[in-house]
Amino acid sequence: MSGAPATPSGPLPLVVVPGMLCDADLWADVDFPEGHPVHHVALQRADIGALAEDVLAAVCGPFVLVGLSLGGIVGFEVLRRAPERVAGLCVMATNAGAPRPEQYAAWRELDGLVTAGRFAEVVERTLPDMFPDRSPSPADAERYRRMAHAVGPDAARAQLAAQTTRRDAFGALRSARCPATVLAGGRDTLCPPAFHHAIAEALPRSRTHELPDAGHLLPWQRPDAVSAALRDLVAAAGARTPQPAKPPEESRGASIS
Repeated sequence: MSGAPATPSGPLPLVVVPGMLCDADLWADVDFPEGHPVHHVALQRADIGALAEDVLAAVCGPFVLVGLSLGGIVGFEVLRRAPERVAGLCVMATNAGAPRPEQYAAWRELDGLVTAGRFAEVVERTLPDMFPDRSPSPADAERYRRMAHAVGPDAARAQLAAQTTRRDAFGALRSARCPATVLAGGRDTLCPPAFHHAIAEALPRSRTHELPDAGHLLPWQRPDAVSAALRDLVAAAGARTPQPAKPPEESRGASIS
């Protein structure tokens, strides 16, 4: 984690959650809102509920949650468990639907490769889907390889297992009351714009931005747009009238572990 310790009375902190095989380098080109602490949460546990608890433990009080791909899915679970803690939500390159049968099969196959010591093959299989039209430049491909190998096989296996515990998030989205921003890459073949229009339609207070030339890794491919969206969201979240917290049994929800 980075930034000064957050308190409920200080500037709203941002809790930032990456996607699969991504780490804090995913956000290296983003200009986060000045004066707001930024806390990075790593994805190292094999359950979406446990990862959501990691996010909630990252700071005290309300915060702005920023998540890409699997990080967005974790954000949906945070919203389900503790909506009163989420002052603002920004999700990008993600999917709020339940897993499909073919996804379970793909995750099992990838896990088998990692278990067999073929993690480098997993990285190469996932690499094209990170970039517009599945066509990265050599420099971009190498940057992704470095980040994925820094994450490593153990975390990759945990992330694959966590994917299997996710569930449909649209109910949690429809009950959200915080301002939200949804960012979509117009050339994202993994999570296409249609996924994000459905998310934005479910969120009562959302703004959608489709970035025509971007793929899946929006913070690398359009850091300017991501930075501007976060500044606007933090301003909206800071102006929001605090809502009374729900009782713990209502806001926390049931564990999916």
